Amino acid sequence: MVHEFKNIAIIGAGASGCMCAYFLLNNTNNIISHNLNQPIIEKENLSITLFDKGAPLRTLLPTGGGRCNLAHAEYDFKELVKSYPRGEKFLYSIFSKYSTLNTIETFKKMGIETYAQENGRIFPKSNSAKIVRENILKNIQKANFVKEEVTEIVQLNPGFKIITNKAQYLFDIVILAIGGHSGLKLVNNLGIKTVEQRPSLVGLNTKEDFKTLSGTVVKNVTYNNIYEDLLFTHFGVSGPLVYTISSIKAFKKTPYILNFDLAPDLKDLQEILDNNPHKEIKNILNKYLPAKLINYILNDIDETTKAHKINGKTRDLILNKIHNFEINIIGTNKGDETVTAGGIDLNEINPKTMGIKNFSGLYAIGEILNIDGFCGGYNLQNAWSTSYICANSIF
Repeated sequence: MVHEFKNIAIIGAGASGCMCAYFLLNNTNNIISHNLNQPIIEKENLSITLFDKGAPLRTLLPTGGGRCNLAHAEYDFKELVKSYPRGEKFLYSIFSKYSTLNTIETFKKMGIETYAQENGRIFPKSNSAKIVRENILKNIQKANFVKEEVTEIVQLNPGFKIITNKAQYLFDIVILAIGGHSGLKLVNNLGIKTVEQRPSLVGLNTKEDFKTLSGTVVKNVTYNNIYEDLLFTHFGVSGPLVYTISSIKAFKKTPYILNFDLAPDLKDLQEILDNNPHKEIKNILNKYLPAKLINYILNDIDETTKAHKINGKTRDLILNKIHNFEINIIGTNKGDETVTAGGIDLNEINPKTMGIKNFSGLYAIGEILNIDGFCGGYNLQNAWSTSYICANSIF
């Protein structure tokens, strides 16, 4: 099938930008230069140019702790969308067309086999984000990479002019894939409605000083029926549970209070005390909590106190501190966020094409949209799926 010629600029060579290039190149494999200062040297039916001031796919390398958590093993798209505090309704039709199984199939075509952990997180069998990056780049090597910073996009009639810190270019189609950490200047200058960007999946700063607990991990802590691990840090709290909470509360003003159940398996402390009358309280609690945290919770209570000497008032005080552990949140740990909430208002986007309304030939994909998901591969799934919809709609 022969398509009408299109020269396409993708602003941003991250996960969504590079995957969009991959999907576009499945249709054809031709590139040309569109620098206004250079002649066009080849003309077929498609040209793809990716602009990025840094190395392509550099942000993929730290994902999944360097192992690259590609997706999440939720194969019902109606359930999958529930893991996105922002974007759930918007993603419904998108995931119905390209969801988890499609992601697995796409990477298999690239030569990347995957596996799922018990917690549902999907990784490449290589356990290497570096190898995933190399495979994606290998599959889009016929695209043109321009290591320049885009400073302005000018709408023409038809097409667009791209202005960088070094040159100017002309394109028929522009795809915005600038991620969530590049700011919204390019978008705002075009008059597109946006939502303020806020940190998401981020550690939280606390009023309490947890420096003595720094590095302590508590397993299966609960918050509002969410069970995850909690990590104490020098600045406050972090870890999977806090990342989920920070995502839910991305737009909540600080300060606010969080209450955790540190040991939901500790059902009847009095019975345990009665059955172990000569055991020290610290040794009773160490089945449920790390030693440093036990010391912090007991505070003025002698941790060597025998169980039979723990009266009802002291018992209830200990239980309250464990099952209703209060933390005062005063902010987010600046620069620590994995993704951002906010971005292009979803009312500005056609979910069937990823096109920006009122702009012919202008699209937006990935994290620049006001979409963000929990930890576990959800944010990369957003990148893969919106990239597919965008590329598929162009042809």
